[in-house]
Amino acid sequence: MLGLTLKILGFGLLGFVVTPFVVGIVALALAYSLDSRCGTPGDSGGCEMGIASLAIASALPGLAIGIGVALYLHFRRKRATPPAPRRP
Repeated sequence: MLGLTLKILGFGLLGFVVTPFVVGIVALALAYSLDSRCGTPGDSGGCEMGIASLAIASALPGLAIGIGVALYLHFRRKRATPPAPRRP
């Protein structure tokens, strides 16, 4: 049980940190490629603030995804191991 708890904490923290980073980079790349006004002197940082808000908002779903992955890996491994033979 301790192993599962540590795995959940590890994957949850990984999802909490990595998901906003990936979402921010992808959204920034899309914003700069699709909107020619983003990053120009007259923009006043509007695109970047929207992307920062999006990245911050994706932290909790990233945590949930990390926990879900940890639970999936745990139960998949539990299901893959054959049951121990019974003794009469």
